[in-house]
Amino acid sequence: MGLKALLVYPEMPPTYWSLRYALPFIGKKAVFPPLGLLTVAAMLPETFEPTLVDLNLEPLSEAQVANADLVFISAMIVQKASFERVVRRCNALRVPVVAGGPYPTSCHEEIQGVDHFVLNEAEVTLPRFLEDFARGEAGPCYTSTEHPDLARTPPPRFDLVRGKGYAQMAVQYSRGCPHHCEFCDIIELFGRRPRTKSPAQLLLELDQLYEEGWRGSLFLVDDNFIGNRREVKALLPELARWQQARHHPFSLFTEASLDLAEDEDLMDLMIQAGFNMVFMGLETPDLCTLKAAGKQQNLKADMLASVQKIQRKGMEVSGGFIVGFDSDAEDIFDRQIRFIQEAGIPTAMVGLLMALPRTQLHRRLQAEGRLTDETGGGNNTHDLRLNFLPRMDATKLIEGYKRILAEIYRPDRYFERCLRLLRNLKRHRMSSRRIRLTELRAFTLSLVRQTFSGYGWAYWKYLVRGVLVRPRLVTETVTMAVKGHHFFQMTRGVLELDRFKATLDTWTQAFEARLRRIREQGRLTGLADAQAYRDRLLRRMQARYRSLHKDFRAFADDAVDAFQATLDEQLRRFTREAAILR
Repeated sequence: MGLKALLVYPEMPPTYWSLRYALPFIGKKAVFPPLGLLTVAAMLPETFEPTLVDLNLEPLSEAQVANADLVFISAMIVQKASFERVVRRCNALRVPVVAGGPYPTSCHEEIQGVDHFVLNEAEVTLPRFLEDFARGEAGPCYTSTEHPDLARTPPPRFDLVRGKGYAQMAVQYSRGCPHHCEFCDIIELFGRRPRTKSPAQLLLELDQLYEEGWRGSLFLVDDNFIGNRREVKALLPELARWQQARHHPFSLFTEASLDLAEDEDLMDLMIQAGFNMVFMGLETPDLCTLKAAGKQQNLKADMLASVQKIQRKGMEVSGGFIVGFDSDAEDIFDRQIRFIQEAGIPTAMVGLLMALPRTQLHRRLQAEGRLTDETGGGNNTHDLRLNFLPRMDATKLIEGYKRILAEIYRPDRYFERCLRLLRNLKRHRMSSRRIRLTELRAFTLSLVRQTFSGYGWAYWKYLVRGVLVRPRLVTETVTMAVKGHHFFQMTRGVLELDRFKATLDTWTQAFEARLRRIREQGRLTGLADAQAYRDRLLRRMQARYRSLHKDFRAFADDAVDAFQATLDEQLRRFTREAAILR
């Protein structure tokens, strides 16, 4: 019997990225599998028996933990809460925990309960841990500044997710990025010299996925796929030949920098290989802000023209945007909305600036004495807290940010962007393939659910106009409608959560005012009145809490606890005062 290695991937909270409310349309539970853990599983010796539990698909049972010899866990900062729950369960059952990935690498000094940290890139640190563990001498922390050759990286253990409920699969071709954006942690984690796998390595991974029966969307998770252009241009013709020989089983998408638009040959090669979408860090239409943030690659040409150029090649552009930069003026919110609409970017991920640990931005703000919280919640799209002191008034910044979300994910504005994209988008090879069963299912459920939603009229106007504008892009039209359902749900949840927290603040102030009036009036029944009013507020709070979407209640828990504690403390102080007066 080998050593039982339980690989656990924490739950992802509801975010704009998670597509949680779109996945049921295609009968899936998560977007893609934890590629890092699948790669770690491939690096384990044959004496280990790995099992994967992805909490986004299934719960973690006590028996699974108790039967493990080691639990390996990897997470991003946004998964912090779920990560901590898993570690506590392992600690309770006295099963050793080995942790790695972006969150532990950046914040391991703050994390409790982990027996062994295996940080940075596993090709370097995992073998050292395994050697020490085999001798019974495993240490608490393994780190390295080395950025290894990816020739050392084995194919992920895709067999561990066979038959699982993922919408997409994922592979990695490169690590690192040549740019130096101040707020980004990629260059801190993986360096500025992009390293790539060989074409043979990547095609072997595609062969394995193909043999496992996977067909459909495949995400190349590189943080900048075009970071090493010489190597990627050598890969793409081989990738195109592989796809053509198998009748294009995969539609590909990735992340890249906006300067892709300046390389016609590279765009053509990507189209031939089967790419139909690319995510880009566009950040802001303000040129001064781009320059200050080190985003030089976005200054090489007009941003709007560059986005449209990529769309006309046949690749949808999804974009990341940020507000909260030091140079942001008060008109930045209107400018962001206008750019997103004019660019025809349906998937616009707008977030508040966050000073991630170990970034240039974090170091600068620390030196300026402007940091307020070490990591925050890791969710910069709807955890409406800042972990630094902004130049703009914080209340004005957050209110402006909420206005962007409310505007761009208003159904008619979202569908307007979808139509703009459809007009710009060159018909792609993948649009000519036969429609899959999952897509028919999505279309059927879309007609039922979205027709009878609160935005049914806007939905039908969009469908009819989309089919008339681009009749051969029906699949893309429906896909964007389904994604829109997720974005609308998310935005409603985010704004309702914020209103709930604001209401708690209002009620806290009302309770303080009530106590002041009782003191001023000197009523003998004042204590009983104060207690009754506190109880009424708590009942109202509980009713409002239950009315929140269940996925968002966890984000309100801290505010609820603080509300109750504040009311109780004020009442205790009032009681002491009343006793003294008596």
